[in-house]
Amino acid sequence: MNLRRDVFQAIADPTRRAILMLVTTQSMTAGAIASNFDSARPTISKHLQILTECELLRPEQNGREIYYHLNAQKMKAIADFIEPFRKMWDDRFNALESIMKNYKTK
Repeated sequence: MNLRRDVFQAIADPTRRAILMLVTTQSMTAGAIASNFDSARPTISKHLQILTECELLRPEQNGREIYYHLNAQKMKAIADFIEPFRKMWDDRFNALESIMKNYKTK
């Protein structure tokens, strides 16, 4: 049975979010990524595997090294999914702010 990893479970982990932030500006090797963490290198490799399986990172072989790139299209798909929820909460907080302003003036 082939289970596909859930992208939201992947980004729920703070280390994986930090890895995504690291590769936003430049491609990095696993060793370069691991050097930014106190975790063991096999632990970082597991995080990279999960992010790759979720298609948030794209590995690219360059000689003997594998460079990890952020998959911006996949990140946009996540942002597009979350946007209606962000808008809903913004609207609710704006409504609450209006109520609180009216409450303070009375």
